[in-house]
Amino acid sequence: MRTIQRDIVGAFIFSNDNQVLLGKNGSGGVYQDLWVIPGGGIEKGETKHQAVARETMEEVGLDISNAKVSLIDDVLTGQSEKTLKETGETVLVDMTFYNFKIEFDAPANEITVSLDDDLSEAEWTQFSDLAGKSFSPSVEKVLKYLGCLT
Repeated sequence: MRTIQRDIVGAFIFSNDNQVLLGKNGSGGVYQDLWVIPGGGIEKGETKHQAVARETMEEVGLDISNAKVSLIDDVLTGQSEKTLKETGETVLVDMTFYNFKIEFDAPANEITVSLDDDLSEAEWTQFSDLAGKSFSPSVEKVLKYLGCLT
């Protein structure tokens, strides 16, 4: 199996009532059947901040220009199989994650999410309900780093 390398941005999106937005990838996506966050590959010529803004809009329909956006210090890596949309080829994706904390000044029930790209489902989750979910390894590590998950 061929291996490809990708730099990935991830968006840990929080409402002001202490909920985090989680999603699951559609068929063929990385970390199938695990809870992930909105995000995706950094395109050529794009900064990490530009990439996270674009990916957040594409994945969940959210404009983050009025949110507090900060890069999380901890850079992570991971691997997962993925089926390429263009060719149908299954590849191993070797990823470097650049994660951002995005804080909206509104409660979750006032932040409208629309799924327009890779995520097949999304939900706002209270911190107290995170313990019962299965996450991708990097998402679990960052949620613990941020103090949302013990």
